[in-house]
Amino acid sequence: MNAHTSLVALGDSFSEGMSDFQPDGTCRGWADLVAARLARDTPGFRYANLAVRGKLVRQIVNEQVDRAAAMRPDLVTFAGGMNDVLRPQCDMTALTARVTYAIDTLAAASRQVVLFRVIDPTRRMRGSARLLPRINRLLALVDELAARHDAVVVDLFSARVFDSPELWAPDRIHLNTEGHRRVAEATLRALDVAPEFDWDSPVALSEQDWRARAAADLRWAREHAGPWIGRRLTGRSSGDGREPKRPDLEPFTP
Repeated sequence: MNAHTSLVALGDSFSEGMSDFQPDGTCRGWADLVAARLARDTPGFRYANLAVRGKLVRQIVNEQVDRAAAMRPDLVTFAGGMNDVLRPQCDMTALTARVTYAIDTLAAASRQVVLFRVIDPTRRMRGSARLLPRINRLLALVDELAARHDAVVVDLFSARVFDSPELWAPDRIHLNTEGHRRVAEATLRALDVAPEFDWDSPVALSEQDWRARAAADLRWAREHAGPWIGRRLTGRSSGDGREPKRPDLEPFTP
């Protein structure tokens, strides 16, 4: 395997690193962990992360794709579409066209593209089964584009380990630190980097009685579900006005 010399990550909160928070409140996440592992063995390794929470694919295309292509990265990761899929009026034809444009553009500007088969929410989130037809179309598109461009595919959809609440932040939408650690290992494994642990091994569940679970559900509805619905109704996003955390392709020190 040829050593990867640079990495650019594109997307939304998944690639930004929500909710793997460092002591200073900034996000780390799986992409930073992947960059750190690759940088260990590659002097001068460079890394940029253009992902911003809340972004739709339209915004990723408009704000990130050409910027990333201009960097001519060795390795580029693209993950997006779930923010679109979650919206009731999602136009799957337009979404498909935008994802296709993004991957075609990135593949022409980089040595290797990494794509993700999204995590299956249907066994974990009540009511999410209605999204499955859209998710299946997104998965089929990823497989099609991966075949076209000989892209690396990280299959998270088939991994039952992400059914565990132990890998999710209190908002139940974003991965926590352990969740990001496992996505990083899955990505590195797909890149043929020597494994450090079994990323899809089962997670031990913490014990909660029904009272604790009910209290957690109420807290989630008040602190997370309500504000999320409010943003959707008003057309706002958690990423409004936010800049990428690593906007330039620069040397990265773990």
